[in-house]
Amino acid sequence: MLILNRRRFLQVGSLASASLMMPKFLKALEKDNLVPAGNKVLVVVQLSGGNDGLNTVIPYRNDIYYRMRPTLGIQRENALSLTDEMGLHPALNGLKSLYDEGSLAIMNSVGYPNPDRSHFRSMDIWQSASTSSENWTDGWIGRFLDAQCKGCDKPVQALEIDDTLSLAMKGDLQKGLALKDPDKLQAAASDRMFRELLQKEAGTTEDDHQPVDYLYKTMSATVSSASYIKEQFKAYKTKEIFPSTELGKNMQTIARLIMSDISTKVYYVSHGAFDTHVNQLAAQQTQLQRLDEAITALTKELKNNNRFQDVVIVTFSEFGRRVEQNAGGGTDHGTANNMFMISGGLKQQGLLNEAPDLGNLNEGDLQHKVDFKSVYATLLKKWLEADDAAILKRQYDHLSFV
Repeated sequence: MLILNRRRFLQVGSLASASLMMPKFLKALEKDNLVPAGNKVLVVVQLSGGNDGLNTVIPYRNDIYYRMRPTLGIQRENALSLTDEMGLHPALNGLKSLYDEGSLAIMNSVGYPNPDRSHFRSMDIWQSASTSSENWTDGWIGRFLDAQCKGCDKPVQALEIDDTLSLAMKGDLQKGLALKDPDKLQAAASDRMFRELLQKEAGTTEDDHQPVDYLYKTMSATVSSASYIKEQFKAYKTKEIFPSTELGKNMQTIARLIMSDISTKVYYVSHGAFDTHVNQLAAQQTQLQRLDEAITALTKELKNNNRFQDVVIVTFSEFGRRVEQNAGGGTDHGTANNMFMISGGLKQQGLLNEAPDLGNLNEGDLQHKVDFKSVYATLLKKWLEADDAAILKRQYDHLSFV
């Protein structure tokens, strides 16, 4: 009967993964849940599938761009002008407003040496912060959790708004917590079968459940932590109207948690289907519009609560697209891309570097000028006040946007 119960438990949904991913220190939040003044928060937005950076930040004064994209290139009169040389995709009206007010920084030509064009491999590289020749099983945010929990006097945690946990959030000693909906997490933790298993656990031996030993050890903490997160989630209701898209709902969840007393340092969320091999114009328009609407709502909520200066939102994609359009009205997997940094606390705004060099391609692809791990190093050191070299396993240059 106990074996059957375990199988039933694994069907409880997100709870099983939540138990495995629960940081040991999360329960400590129950003791002291006050948000420190100026508490810095990082929101990472993953643009899944490989967003086309050249049609996101458009080099509309470059003839090579239009020559290689005769039907896919976005005309200057349709772009949202940033400078005489570059403009934003027309779907990014909210980001254009943030740019105009000095709350958006754009880094062009971000990538890594010896790029990989596989979605899975390149995403692993970005999430682990490894080089292309290394295969790491822990993520850069997970290692941040590992480092910050060594003798720290206050709880640090990371939440991913999803059903499963990304590699980025997995450390060796600590892991972030994946949850889609705090209410559903609490409901799962209250499941009758789950609580029965907890009761049965006291009467079993190690040999009875060796394969799921760690799972059982963390179940009790999960019940307590799920209840705590739900209570914090209930403590604040957003004032802004968030879009009804999946990303909009996820950003609303993040907004409510940021404004609560949960004191989370890092939020992680994924968006999109940016793998635009065919019919790219319409597909990217839809995905970028959803991104723009969700970020705009989040930034307005933060501003209204005087928290925008304490939050950095950073976007990335596993790679960009090839410069030349393909026969299907889209673009194939490429290399370097742009990153957006959004905050009321930026020290450097606008276009942080020059446009991609379309006259100096590597087999038809952009060459990276900035290693993405320098962006991570900057966020870790200057924003989260962590030992970036230890977390990234080597020293990278620091940038000046924060």
